[in-house]
Amino acid sequence: MFVISTAALKRNTTILREVKEAASCHLVLALKGFSCWKAFPYLRDDLDGCCASGLWEAQLAHDYFQKHIVTYSPAYDEADVAALCEFTDHLDFNSLTQWFRFREFVMAHPRFQSGALHCGLRINPECSTGDTPIYDPCVAGSRLGITAEQLAGADLTGLSGLHFHTLCEQNSDDLEKTLTAVDEKFGHLLRLPQFTYLNMGGGHWITKPFYDRERLILLVKETRANYGVDVWLEPGEAIAIHSGVLRATVMDVFESAGHRLAILSISATAHMPDVMEMPYRPDVFLVDAAPSHGQPAVVMAGENYHAAGESGEWTYRLGGPTCLAGDVVGDFSFHRALVVGDVLVFDDMAHYTMVKTTTFNGVKHPPIALQHDDGQLEIIREFGYADFRDRLS
Repeated sequence: MFVISTAALKRNTTILREVKEAASCHLVLALKGFSCWKAFPYLRDDLDGCCASGLWEAQLAHDYFQKHIVTYSPAYDEADVAALCEFTDHLDFNSLTQWFRFREFVMAHPRFQSGALHCGLRINPECSTGDTPIYDPCVAGSRLGITAEQLAGADLTGLSGLHFHTLCEQNSDDLEKTLTAVDEKFGHLLRLPQFTYLNMGGGHWITKPFYDRERLILLVKETRANYGVDVWLEPGEAIAIHSGVLRATVMDVFESAGHRLAILSISATAHMPDVMEMPYRPDVFLVDAAPSHGQPAVVMAGENYHAAGESGEWTYRLGGPTCLAGDVVGDFSFHRALVVGDVLVFDDMAHYTMVKTTTFNGVKHPPIALQHDDGQLEIIREFGYADFRDRLS
């Protein structure tokens, strides 16, 4: 069971509201990091809107957040662009080929002509500051964003914004390095009158206790003054960090080749893909029964939690109930032996983990078809926006 604390969400958004007000910038929720729309009422007052990674996320923001919508995707098709022009406020493109393909259509749209719709390009400042290549959009050959060399001499008619997203779980010193590279390679464009906004993307760990928020505020203020643009930030993790957990039940305990093994009701492959993809090691807690009534403690109450570590007497390899041999969360040590029925709580599962178990980025799920002997295709299942939305409610 995924359990989300609305109080923890409000704690995070209160910090974010204070930062954006101090910096005089705009701050939106990145739905790729947290898209549980039933929680939107607890976020809406403190934030300016949502950042969407495509049509389905943008539609979710339009239907349930009902504030500003910033949309960026590595690629759109004709139907996406036609639909997005009806309601998104920013429509950012990943390449010049995409922009040139759709520019005439977008610029002819009444919302563009009225000034309600603005278009931008994602840029690649080629400034890597992270440690994990899978999360670095500035690696050589990256498919995300346009380099200064690719942009040189291009016709930028119709564009009013630039957008970069290079950070992942990082502090404001890395943003400062990135902004230096942006100024070096794209500052001359941002000083043109046609450019009115700069989107600094997400990956800012703003709500972490160690994050240097004062430096972020100063950097945003300097950026606004240097270029005369509106600044947008689109954190996802910072909004939902430490706000949710995933509860699992121990289904079986046994030994094999000198290892204690525990099979859980949840799966790294099916429910926690970052454990295998990044790889990521979550914090795990054993919830002892509350002495008063013999039931597991409330998930958000810490007094009956016992943190698991990496060494100790009672060490178990935690795995899922799937047939994949590598469906393993990791080895964790506990203060006592595990037994069938124990409840384990995996911390910080509300951001990214949840969206990756539904439909990451709101990417459209492909149809399922049977191909018959004569070569004809029979579509037996198609998936739409409602399928995406309803998995989150």
